[in-house]
Amino acid sequence: MTIKKDYYETLGLSRDATAEEIKQAYRKLAFQYHPDHNPDPEAEAKFKEINEAYEVVSDPEKRRKYDTYGNAGEDVFSGFEDIGSIFESFFGGTTTRRGPQKGQDLAYEIEISLEEAAQGVEKEIEVERLEKCQQCQGSGLAPGASYETCPTCGGKGEVRRSQQTLFGRFTNITSCPKCQGKGKLITNPCPNCHGSGRERKLSRIGISIPAGIEDGMRIRFSGSGDAGGNNASPGDLFVQVRIKPHHYFTRDGDDILYDLKVNFAQAALGDEITVPTIQGKPEKIKIPAGTESGSIIKLKGKGMPRLDLNRRGDQMVKVTITAPKKLSREEKELLEKLAKIWQKPNAG
Repeated sequence: MTIKKDYYETLGLSRDATAEEIKQAYRKLAFQYHPDHNPDPEAEAKFKEINEAYEVVSDPEKRRKYDTYGNAGEDVFSGFEDIGSIFESFFGGTTTRRGPQKGQDLAYEIEISLEEAAQGVEKEIEVERLEKCQQCQGSGLAPGASYETCPTCGGKGEVRRSQQTLFGRFTNITSCPKCQGKGKLITNPCPNCHGSGRERKLSRIGISIPAGIEDGMRIRFSGSGDAGGNNASPGDLFVQVRIKPHHYFTRDGDDILYDLKVNFAQAALGDEITVPTIQGKPEKIKIPAGTESGSIIKLKGKGMPRLDLNRRGDQMVKVTITAPKKLSREEKELLEKLAKIWQKPNAG
């Protein structure tokens, strides 16, 4: 036999708690553990415990009997009226019962180029999903057929069971097991979807990827997931974006890095060079005379756009001085002359 937890302990109260203290404790705990607000698998069981405790200690007569007899003997507090009814009186919500279920969310991964991430892009993707059955328009009925009222619940979608206990008569309201809370049955199902109201299809969906998207980000497209059962609302589509490595640009947050290779003469004498940008339009930059290898030249505002901001990062051009692997006779002679000049001591 399961030993029930003390109701006052469940609500975090002392046995001399006032009616107002009981109400405040319930309000806080019921909201915290309600299954609609708390995804923890244990939340529903905890929520039922809280409601059971509140049902007893908030009622003066039940509380008096509980304080006298406790939980010993039979489970006198089983079969309470729908656990959501108390919650409704506090928070104005409705009791959660089995009914039309929202469609499943779907996940999709797409790969785009760095240029597409910089500019933003429209794509069309193919997704396999459940859609409303075109033959029965989601009703699940065969042509000319109609729903039949559920004989178990009489069309109400719920079943009430009453139980007489030491503390009075209690009514437990649950979803009808026959019709799953719908109140109606399909006896002549659609031959295409077999009564589910949905069919699996390969669908082409247009999606918009914003400029500035980062690798690994997910975009939510509401209503583009599986169709819901019984004409309920569809789920959502979550698209995760992967950005392909670029062959010469590297991304660093909102900045773009570009490695520019120059020869010794360009670095020593200075030069003007055209470099590519992520925006597609080349830019001319000046290499100052005497530039050292590893120097950075910044192109302001030529980087990636910043999401939700009317600004862009920068393009950082890193200058790398390279040496030729092979020299012509003339090049070698000129470099040898230059080396000799540099070896002469400066005039004092």
